[in-house]
Amino acid sequence: MKRSSNFQDCIQIDLFQLQAEYPKTIVTNTPSKNNFDNLDISKNVLICNVKKDNVEHFLDGTAKIYYTGKRFPSSIALNKLYYFIPYIGKQCDLDYYGIRDLYLIKIARVGSRREGEIDNDPNDLRIVFELQFVTQLFDNYKKQKLNIWDTFTDTTLEQLQQEQKQPSKITNPLTYISLFSSAGVGCYGFKQENFNCVATVELIERRLNVQRYNHKCPYNSGYICGDLTLKEIQDKVFQELKMWQRQNRITDLDVLIATPPCQGMSVANHKKGDELKRNSLVVESIKLIQTIKPRFFIFENVSAFLKSICTDIDGLDKPIKEAIELDLAGHYNIAAKILNFKDYGNPSSRTRTLVIGVRKDLKEITPLELFPDRQEEQTLRQTIGHLPQLQHMGEIWDQDIYHTFRPYAPHMEDWIKNITEGQSAFDNEDESLIPHSEKDGEIVFHQRKNGDKYTRQYWDKVPPCVHTRNDILASQNTVHPTDNRVFSIRELMLMMSVPESFEWSEIPYEKLNTLPLEEKKKYLKKEDVNIRQSLGEAVPTIIFRQIAHKIKEKLADTELTEQEVIKIINENDLTDGQKLLQYVKKHRKLGFVHLAKIAEYANEARTETAAYYTRQDICYSVVKNLPDYPDNKILHIIEPATGVGNFLPSLFLKYANVAELHIDVIDINSESITILKQILQSIPQPENVRLNFINKDTLLQQFPKHYDIAVGNPPYMKVSDKNLLKQYKQSVVNTETSNIFSFFIEKTLQISDVVSLIVPKSLINAPEFGNTRELMNKLPITNIVDFGEKGFKGVKIETIAFTVNRRVKKDKTKVESYITNSVEIHDQDYITDPAFPYWLIYRNKDFDKTASKMNFGIFRAFRDRTLTKANTLQQGKIRVLKSRNIGNNKIINIPDYDTFIDDVNNLEVAKYLNRTDCVLIPNLTYYPRACFMPQNCIADGSVAILTTSSDYKITTNDLAYYATDEFCQFYSIARNRGTRSLNIDNNSVFFFGKLKNEHDSRN
Repeated sequence: MKRSSNFQDCIQIDLFQLQAEYPKTIVTNTPSKNNFDNLDISKNVLICNVKKDNVEHFLDGTAKIYYTGKRFPSSIALNKLYYFIPYIGKQCDLDYYGIRDLYLIKIARVGSRREGEIDNDPNDLRIVFELQFVTQLFDNYKKQKLNIWDTFTDTTLEQLQQEQKQPSKITNPLTYISLFSSAGVGCYGFKQENFNCVATVELIERRLNVQRYNHKCPYNSGYICGDLTLKEIQDKVFQELKMWQRQNRITDLDVLIATPPCQGMSVANHKKGDELKRNSLVVESIKLIQTIKPRFFIFENVSAFLKSICTDIDGLDKPIKEAIELDLAGHYNIAAKILNFKDYGNPSSRTRTLVIGVRKDLKEITPLELFPDRQEEQTLRQTIGHLPQLQHMGEIWDQDIYHTFRPYAPHMEDWIKNITEGQSAFDNEDESLIPHSEKDGEIVFHQRKNGDKYTRQYWDKVPPCVHTRNDILASQNTVHPTDNRVFSIRELMLMMSVPESFEWSEIPYEKLNTLPLEEKKKYLKKEDVNIRQSLGEAVPTIIFRQIAHKIKEKLADTELTEQEVIKIINENDLTDGQKLLQYVKKHRKLGFVHLAKIAEYANEARTETAAYYTRQDICYSVVKNLPDYPDNKILHIIEPATGVGNFLPSLFLKYANVAELHIDVIDINSESITILKQILQSIPQPENVRLNFINKDTLLQQFPKHYDIAVGNPPYMKVSDKNLLKQYKQSVVNTETSNIFSFFIEKTLQISDVVSLIVPKSLINAPEFGNTRELMNKLPITNIVDFGEKGFKGVKIETIAFTVNRRVKKDKTKVESYITNSVEIHDQDYITDPAFPYWLIYRNKDFDKTASKMNFGIFRAFRDRTLTKANTLQQGKIRVLKSRNIGNNKIINIPDYDTFIDDVNNLEVAKYLNRTDCVLIPNLTYYPRACFMPQNCIADGSVAILTTSSDYKITTNDLAYYATDEFCQFYSIARNRGTRSLNIDNNSVFFFGKLKNEHDSRN
C-alpha cells in the first residue's frame, strides 16, 4: 500500500538517543482547574491512532496511558506536547470512527511497550503518554484526517476547532431559520421532524446556549447572538445560508420562523413601551423574508399581533396584518388564524396568532393545510396528575430534578394554604391572609390588578396559560391545585408540550439527576429563572412540530405533471366515465388533489366546456378573500359550476370554525357529480359540513334561499345554442355578450351576499362586458386577483378572480397580481373611474401624471377581418401593410414580407385607401409605435387603423410620443399588463391621446 507523501517528509526519532537525552520525562504538565473549565485553545494537541486491542478504555474515557508505535516522527515538537486526542479508526470495527475526547498529557516519556510485565523487552522503546481525561469536545465522533504517516496529526485546539467548523455535506436537508428564538422550545419541534437549523438568532446569550445544549444547529456558526436590527447580525444569517447553499447544495431555504417579542401587543403587559419601535422587529422579519424568499414562513405572536401598529418599510404606520399582506402577499399565499393552542394539541391554554405563508411557486399547497389539527383539550389532572406531590419548600423529587417545590418567603404560605380550587388569596376573609406588605409599620395591601394572582388552579379544567413570571405566587394562575407552591419546571414543560428529550443544561439530564442534593439545589438556583422565563415566552413544541410535519409531508408529495396525468388516463382508458369512476374508487390513497386532476383532464370535452383544472393554490387565492364568520354561524355556500369540486378542501379548512357549513354543490354534468362524490371519499369530511349535490343548470335554476357566499370557477365559452342563449338572457342585465361566464356573474350576484369567481380577464376591459362592469361598479368590490396566464397551465387564457361583498360598504379594493408579484390597495372608485372606458387595476400616480398630458377619446379603431393569405398576392397594385411594417413615423420595408391586393372595392377596409390622415398602430404589442397611412396602401388585421373627428389635427409629434418609454409604461397600465387581451378596440383606443400643448390645433 502506498504511503502518503507525508511519510517521506518526516524522519523518525531515534528513541534510544531520546531516552539518553530524557532519562525520566520529556515533558510534564500539571493538571489544573483551567484544564477542565477553560480550555487553552492555543496549546498543542496530538491526535494519535488507537489500535483495536486497546480501544475499550478510550471509548468510555477511562484511558490512563497511551503507547505510540515504534516509529515517532521528528516533526512533532516534543516540548510542546500538551493535549492528546485518541483517533478511533475503521480498523476498530465500530459503527463510527473519528475523534471526540480530549485528554491532558500529564507526562510524556520514553518507555517500553510491556514495561512492568514479565515478557517486557527493554529495547522495544515507545513514547509513553500518561493521560487524564478532560472533556468531550464533540457530542459524536467527527471525521479527522491523520496527515503524518496516516497515524498522527499535530495541531492546536484552535486550529482543530476551525477545521471542525468546516461543515460536512448533508444530503437533501430540510432547512429552517429561526428568528427571536429564545431557548428554542418551539422550533425544537422542527428538529424532531428532522429539519436542520441553518441559523438561529437570539438576543440573550443564556437562552441561545439552551439551543446549543439541544444541538439544534449542525454547525456552531449557526448560533447567532445579537440584535437583529443590526446589519452585522443580518449579514451573519445571510452568510450561514450561503454556506449551506454552497456546502449542501440547497437552492432555497424551506422555512423561516419569526416570533418577535410581543411587548406593546400583549394584553397582560400593563407597562406599554414604545410600541412602534418594538414592532419594528416584525418589519425586520418581513425584510428578511423578502430577501431570503423561503418556501414557507411562520409568524407566531400574541392574539393582538395583527392589529398592532408598525412602521412599515415604506415609512408609513399601519397594522401589522396590512404590512405583511402588502409586503409579502405578492409572492406568498398567506393565512392567519387566532387559535387557542389548547384545542390543537397543547395541554395548556394559550391564545396566539399564527401566520403561515406558502410561496406561490409551490403548486397545490395552501397555508390552511399546514395549521395544526384540532384535538380534544386536556385537563390539568391529565397533564401533570401522574407527578408526585411536593409538600415541603425546596423539595426535589429524587427521580426528576425539574420537579421541585420552588422556595418563596415562608410567611406567604399562610395566604394560600386554605384557599380551594379557583380561589385567590385575595378572597381570604381574614385580612391578615390577604397579600400585603408592611411599610413604616403600616400594612399595605397588594393590588389585585389581573384577577388571577395568587389563584389556585383547577385539577379538572384546562391548564392555565404559562406566563413569563411563572416563578412567583403573585403572577397569573401559578398556584398548584393542591400543593402550596407554584408549578414545577417539569409541570410547566408538560403544560407546554416540551418533550423529555429537551435539555436545559450542557450537563445531560441523566447526569443532573445523579447529582448530590446540594449540587442539585445550586444548579436550580442558578438556572431556574432562565428556564421558567424561557417556557413563559415559548411556542409550545407540539404546535411547531405539527406544522413541520405537514410541511415535510407536502414537500415529499410530488405533484403529478400534465404528462404523467395524460399517461395515466391513456393507460387506463379513463375517458370512459365508468372506468374513471372505478379508478377513483380503487385509488383513493392518491388523495384528493391527484384524483381531481386526473378526473378533470379525463373529461374529453373540457376544452369545449372550458372545464379547466383549478389547482389548490389557485382555489386558495380566491377562498382567502372570503369573509370570516363567527363560530356560531350557520353558513350557506353555493358552488355554481363545481366540476370535480376543487374549491371544497379550502372551504372546509377556511370555515372549520362555523357551527354548520352547508354547501350546495351544483353541476350540469351528472357524471361530474358522481365522480366528485367518490373523490371526496379520499379526504375526511368535517363534522360541521353538510353537502347537497344538485345536478342542474345553475343559470336556469330557481333557488328558494339566499346564500352567504357563491364561489367557483364557472365555464368560459360562447353559448352557441340560440334557444338556450335566449333563456339565459331573460334574467340578466348584460345582453350584449354570449359568453356564459358573464351570466354566472349576474346569477350569483342575484342569489348571494358575497360572490368570488375566477373569470377571463377580458371582464375588466372588453366592450362586450361593459354592462357587467357597470353592474359590479355599484357594489363593493373588495378584491381582484390578476393571475395573468399563470392560473391554468397549458391554457392560453388570462384570468382574474374578483370578490364582491354586499356585507361591507363600498370603499377599498385590494389588487393582487401574479404578474408583478405585488399587492396594492386602492379606492374602488379610483380603479373603476368612469372617466376611463374600463377598469384600470394597475393605475398609479405615474399613470395619472402621463394621462394629465393628453386629451383622450379622439380616435376610433378599425381592424380588418378579411385579408388573408388566400386573397392576397406576392405582387399587386395595393400594398397590404402588416404589423412589422409599422415604425415610428415611418414604414419599414422588409424583404419577402409584403403582400398585395389588386382590388379592395368589395372589402370594408376600402374606405381607408389613400386616407393619409389615418393613423396605423400594430395591434398586439406593449411597445406601440405609429405612422400615417401611405398612398396606395391598406392594412390587414394585425394593424389597427385609427381615425379621428374633424376637431383634432394629429401631428408627427403626437405619433412620436407613442414610441417613448413614458407612453409605453402608461400604455402597459392602460392595458392592465395583459399579454393576450391586447387587441386595439374602441375601448382601448381611448388611451392613444393627443398631447396637450400650445402647438395643438383644432380645425
